Amino acid sequence: MSWSGRRGVWFGAAVVGSLAVVLAAFFPPSLASAVGTFSTRSLTLQGVGTVGGSQFSGTVNDLFNFTTFSTSNVGSIQFDYCTTAGGTCTVPPGLSTTSATLSGTQGGATGFTLGAIGVTNGHPYITRTAANINSSVALSYTLLGVTNPSATNTPFYVHITSYTGANLGGTAVDNGTVAASTANQITLTGTMPESLVFCAGATISLNGGGVPDCTTATSGAVSFNQLFSPTATATATSQMAASTNASTGYVITVNGPTLTSGGNTVTAMSSVGPSTNGISQFGMNLKQNTTPAFGTEVTPTSNNANYRGEAVPSSGYDVANDFKYVNGGDVADSAQGSGAAPTDIQIYTAAYIVNVNGAQAVGTYTTTLTYICTPTY
Repeated sequence: MSWSGRRGVWFGAAVVGSLAVVLAAFFPPSLASAVGTFSTRSLTLQGVGTVGGSQFSGTVNDLFNFTTFSTSNVGSIQFDYCTTAGGTCTVPPGLSTTSATLSGTQGGATGFTLGAIGVTNGHPYITRTAANINSSVALSYTLLGVTNPSATNTPFYVHITSYTGANLGGTAVDNGTVAASTANQITLTGTMPESLVFCAGATISLNGGGVPDCTTATSGAVSFNQLFSPTATATATSQMAASTNASTGYVITVNGPTLTSGGNTVTAMSSVGPSTNGISQFGMNLKQNTTPAFGTEVTPTSNNANYRGEAVPSSGYDVANDFKYVNGGDVADSAQGSGAAPTDIQIYTAAYIVNVNGAQAVGTYTTTLTYICTPTY
């Protein structure tokens, strides 16, 4: 159908993405005084559920916004869906308005219902008992359940015309064209593989977001804070950080001999006990201690949710001021709270002690400890 006479004429329009606002319009001089032009008009394609508003063949809601030019009685407003902005109106292939309904939310002028007289697909209208609407009134109506055209990345146009009478009776008052477009839906796909982050060093720092950062791990060369002495405890610390998405989390073991200098050793603490001056002891825990005062709790603090790291309760490394060292023993896991599970990254601080008796042989005592983190998927 072409647009002339009582239904006005078509207007020039511009398409912007899947939401469209008419940027320019014109009337032939002979009709300029007969029919006004809706201003600030737009058609917003609103998605429904998982269906995007601009999805081709998608059933969506069409929100129309436009502002009156004329002061006049208005009894009905028609929405004509077309493939072009002017000339003959051809309904876009695949577009369907036959199942559409009118939202009860109406702006600017209310009381409209969806018309039922002589309606054909692509040409719905709304109607009421005619009543006055002033100029410069912003109107808003939503057609629910409109099926978009079946062609993707393709613009379409809706010509809006108001009439003085109900059911498209009387004469045209204002009109204008809006544009919209279907668009390809963008489907993003990504894969999270099995993950383990684990590192060890003298220190590990947090990044700017407060998350442990393995790129900051320093060398694993660690020295005790003082010379060994039968009257004072020597202390040292190292750190490690771990996270995994393994379904049953991880377990960390410590591996390596006790401190040795040639044939001389410091006795590893095979059972849990306090630091005691004057006897041979090499031990560790993963706690903040007061006797002696050193060490740090796991950071960030475990919360039985996304942070689940802990010193293994049965291992003897989980009590402040008590120490132990067993080669190959479990020292930490991600089972805080309700059981082994995935966890975000946390930092453990291993706190080491050495005590010696007065007969400890002179020498430089060393050991190399290897921490192994094993996730179970």
